[in-house]
Amino acid sequence: MDALRGNDPTGLGPYVLQARLGAGGMGQVYLGRSPGGRLVALKVIRDEITEHPEALVRFRREVETARAVRSAYTANLIDASLDEAPYWLATEYVQGPTLSSAVAERGPLPAETCRGLFAALAEGLAAVHACGVTHRDLKPQNVILSQRGPQLIDFGIARGAEQTAVTEDGAAGPGTPGFTAPEVLMRNEVGPAADVFALGATVAYAATGRPPFGTGPAASVGYRAVYEPIDLAGVEEGLAGLVQACVAKDPAARPSLAQVIERCAVSGALVGDAHYAALAGTGAVPQPAAAPAPGGAPVPAVPAAAPPAAPHELPTSDGYTPTRLDGPAGPAGRRRRAWTVVGAAVLAAAVTGGVLAAIPDGGNDGGKGERAAGGAGSDGKASASPVGGGGDGATGAPAYIEATGPNRDQWTSDPRDPWSGGRCNLPPEETSQHFQYGKPSEPADIASGRFTVAMRLSYAEAEPGETYYVAAVVKPPHDIPAAEAEATGIGLIENRALGFTSRPVDLYAGHSASETPPWVKLTYPDDFSLYVKGERRGGALALREDPGDWTVRFVHVKGPTEFTGIACDGFTVPE
Repeated sequence: MDALRGNDPTGLGPYVLQARLGAGGMGQVYLGRSPGGRLVALKVIRDEITEHPEALVRFRREVETARAVRSAYTANLIDASLDEAPYWLATEYVQGPTLSSAVAERGPLPAETCRGLFAALAEGLAAVHACGVTHRDLKPQNVILSQRGPQLIDFGIARGAEQTAVTEDGAAGPGTPGFTAPEVLMRNEVGPAADVFALGATVAYAATGRPPFGTGPAASVGYRAVYEPIDLAGVEEGLAGLVQACVAKDPAARPSLAQVIERCAVSGALVGDAHYAALAGTGAVPQPAAAPAPGGAPVPAVPAAAPPAAPHELPTSDGYTPTRLDGPAGPAGRRRRAWTVVGAAVLAAAVTGGVLAAIPDGGNDGGKGERAAGGAGSDGKASASPVGGGGDGATGAPAYIEATGPNRDQWTSDPRDPWSGGRCNLPPEETSQHFQYGKPSEPADIASGRFTVAMRLSYAEAEPGETYYVAAVVKPPHDIPAAEAEATGIGLIENRALGFTSRPVDLYAGHSASETPPWVKLTYPDDFSLYVKGERRGGALALREDPGDWTVRFVHVKGPTEFTGIACDGFTVPE
């Protein structure tokens, strides 16, 4: 935890703020103390976000979800303020290490301890499901080993069975690679069985000390979760069999939570297990460094208590993440908004892409607060220099990117509702909770052959001198244009090239974490080119020359041939 800063409030409602627990793109989380001395975790929406009605609706839904889940196995909701800014909610401050940090520090748990943990978490999930809610992001980081038993935390993307979409295009994406069920990754089908899969994967981690489906890029981990067996090397046979049943690829083949508890056959309370008791032992809470409050008064010291987890693993420490709010698409006849924006926080790695959320026509600010970012124009010259450097040796800024091998990222439209967005076949290789983008969605823009792609980092906090270069990539569906394929008799072949790329732009340049960042806007085809072996080989292909599903990617650039995908989407060019 960190000391309060000069611009932090000293209190929220009846709670005196003690320290910072964490922050995210949507808000800040504080450690607070009630008038009677009870410690709470307070999640607050940033002032800038309160201007967006959809964000407030999602926050209220999160409060409703937290209020519905009243269980001995969860950090329960204590209080909330929803009538006027600042909007906040307060939950119990659960003391103890996370399962992730406990295993990382002390190694795998014995088989009998794992069985007790298995049964306790299954009972906790059953209590959550009985409230009509699925957790959707169960993993070792979201299990706290408290002295009263394991606690499920962070219901930021939990969803009640009755909840439906609150925007035209939906919200958040799947959970965490390696703990997200195949049906969620492939078809976005979420239900109690997906929580059972995550439970099995979580216990596998506890028993082995290893990620259940290995490490590496999110795409690789997601692929293994869908197609390959879980890592259970060295796990006691009976426990391994139960884990394998829980992580069956077919959700219908997984046991119910009642069956999991029965097969664990525990004979005593987990808190009585010697190994568990050692992990959840007592100690003193680290004291944040003293810092003056805005009024000059000293910040109250944090009272001694059991040790919390590391700051990034504390309850709700990632800041406000909207409750998952997906549902059926709106009526087909409704006009969609001109821009589509999605935060990379909701692009959690998955074998399929995320769902989209809309912002008002014409962008977020009616044309204000934007900056152009150039690539190569039709004449081969830069139409504008990217902020942060022109790509020369003096600045070290990357001037272009080029493919180093086949690229298999491909977006395909969803025939059931093409306006609400399709999906990419591969997840992003890297995620940033602050990254947002815009893509073309209006038929008129696509028909004109010219459209705008936008991107920005929302409320990110950069270190002095830190850079974050991003390039946009627009990829036609076929290896050669349709007319050429027909004329030569070669036929249409799926495009395995990188695509046409913009010049990388430093999204940290001129950026302030306290202000709404500007959109960087790029025009296709003017700002896009093809580079091969360091040389520009031509401008971008006209849309009309290759009808079909075009892919739009955004990549974090470290060098001309060193970059990683952070978002993927697309659009359809009709014949």
